[in-house]
Amino acid sequence: MRHVILSLILSLGLTGAARADEAAMRSVITAQIEAFLAEDAPRAFDFASPFIQRKFGTPKTFGDMVRQGYPMVWQPSDVTFLDLEVIDGTPFQSVRMRGPGGKSWIVDYEMVELDGAWRINGVRVREAPGFNA
Repeated sequence: MRHVILSLILSLGLTGAARADEAAMRSVITAQIEAFLAEDAPRAFDFASPFIQRKFGTPKTFGDMVRQGYPMVWQPSDVTFLDLEVIDGTPFQSVRMRGPGGKSWIVDYEMVELDGAWRINGVRVREAPGFNA
């Protein structure tokens, strides 16, 4: 019985830690979405991983790329967090959002943890099945 209780306590602790990480990831994604909605590319750039920052070089270049290539991320509405999935050790947080044209998308945010802080390392975008008129 003692082992069952200890196992339960350990699993709850791990679940709590996983929830804290998920909450932290969602907080970073939310903050970046808010920055994009405010058209604040420098602030949005701060939530990108060093890899993304090196790839695009400046907040302006990054903002222009998102604005032109990912309008559903630049100016989303109806944002809903879905499941967090870990693939080969990398967390992907799925988010359903409606783009400027009214079409719904699933955006899978690839997350990386650096020095105890979560950052966005890229996105995969796909149509949200069953949510488009």
